[in-house]
Amino acid sequence: MFSKTLVEEAAWEFAKENGIDLVTINSGSAIGAMLQPTLNGTVEMFLNIINDLKQNNHYAFVDVRDVACAHILAFEVPSAKGRYTLVRTGICASILIKMVCEKYHTLKLPKKCSDGDPILPIMYQVATQKAERLGVNFIHFEVSLKRYN
Repeated sequence: MFSKTLVEEAAWEFAKENGIDLVTINSGSAIGAMLQPTLNGTVEMFLNIINDLKQNNHYAFVDVRDVACAHILAFEVPSAKGRYTLVRTGICASILIKMVCEKYHTLKLPKKCSDGDPILPIMYQVATQKAERLGVNFIHFEVSLKRYN
């Protein structure tokens, strides 16, 4: 993540020095419909969480369709400016596992982290107002999760 921050800072500096109107879109992990038949980074992350729950880490997710929409809107809407953060849901590993268990009842998934800590259900909200003012209508996490069929 640090390298992405440095690249974005360099882009803002370059835009300022050269009079370029720059808009950046920073998204959480994109989930939803897959175009390819192979494993992508987000699905691999899901599998790693499910197969080896070491800590009840927190993750930020957004539907891939919202990311695509935000890029189009950032290009087409004249008032678009600055930095947009795209996160629909902040969720901890334990809630993610619970949702997967509810969808796939036969899976035997961990009840606690391997470090011995209990799995505490924690969800959090990330401010979405700026992206919504741009025109992004965020898709609910549960809907995005179902698109992995």
